[in-house]
Amino acid sequence: MFNQLFRGIFDTDLTTVISISDFMLCVGCALIIGLILSAAYMYRTRYTKSFVATLALLPAIVCVVIMMVNGNVGAGVAVAGAFSLVRFRSVPGSAKEIGAIFLAMGTGLVVGMGYLGYAILCAVLLGGVSLLYSHLDFGARKKTALYKTINITIPEDLDYSGVFDGLLREYTSEYELVQVKTTNMGSLFRLTYQVTLRNASKEKELIDQMRCRNGNLEITVSKQETTIGEL
Repeated sequence: MFNQLFRGIFDTDLTTVISISDFMLCVGCALIIGLILSAAYMYRTRYTKSFVATLALLPAIVCVVIMMVNGNVGAGVAVAGAFSLVRFRSVPGSAKEIGAIFLAMGTGLVVGMGYLGYAILCAVLLGGVSLLYSHLDFGARKKTALYKTINITIPEDLDYSGVFDGLLREYTSEYELVQVKTTNMGSLFRLTYQVTLRNASKEKELIDQMRCRNGNLEITVSKQETTIGEL
């Protein structure tokens, strides 16, 4: 009677039913893998409580889904389509977050197929590589203090073409004007430069020189914004 509770109402005598012990073993293994991957992700990473909690549960969720559709081609195609519709409607995810999600889903899939040893090996191996890369700062740029984004506000009657080129050649080794934007109903321009300073200690001196040319309007200097670091 107890076993009948876990049979599908559309099952037939030819349908293979997953035993309760096998189900609990796979889900428990997936939860352990989720904890391993969450711990690896939290190392040297800014994270939110909700994200790491979800990451810890994701392998078990995928595992259950895969176990339920195992051997059913039609259901498998439907699940693949459902996964493709999933969207994270919060702040844009970083490359590391996307990688962690795919790793959690991949290990959950392996557990759902019944390969518990390979799933644990995959989690330990790839989670360990992730920890190693984080510890070594793999891919980090050197001298990040020299890479800056400068936003300069200028009056509309000032020709921005080359007005700051002389100063930038003196204080930076590389610079590029990446954006020009009108502001304050068109009465002001906002210029955005990506620069590499020659000497970080002369940053204030550069700002003072720019203030003399833009009429002491607003100037902001921030850590360089990149489009290649995030997905």
